[in-house]
Amino acid sequence: MNSLVISRRSVVANAIYGLLNPMPFGFFVAALVFDVIYAGSADLLWGKGAAWLIVFGLLLAVVPRLINLAQVWVTSRFVATRLDKFDFWLNLLAIAAAIVNAFVHSRDAYAMVPASVWLSACTVTLLSIGHLVVAVQHATSGNFVHE
Repeated sequence: MNSLVISRRSVVANAIYGLLNPMPFGFFVAALVFDVIYAGSADLLWGKGAAWLIVFGLLLAVVPRLINLAQVWVTSRFVATRLDKFDFWLNLLAIAAAIVNAFVHSRDAYAMVPASVWLSACTVTLLSIGHLVVAVQHATSGNFVHE
């Protein structure tokens, strides 16, 4: 990316985004692991733990998405690349899948099992693709810092 894009974005917003953006991914991966363990063991602790991890991941996903919304669609509308927009939509779809997954986890005991594992896997896959898109974009542009 050129220096015009870097100068138009807020340093504080970039710092907050860089700090908070990886955290939901960790929570959602841990929730996937807990869901898989719960599917195999039927120990309720793992299912409730996964539900809490999804809630914490969703809470931490809100702020980076709002910052990303402003950076991609509002302030740098004409300078954002298609990959930036694609990453935004992938993250938004992952958050939607996590919200549905949170509702699935509110079901009674073993009724959540097939859907919770699939929704957790879908959330992690969408976020992984988004992170890969951003990494490839910055590797090909020679810019390794996420603006």
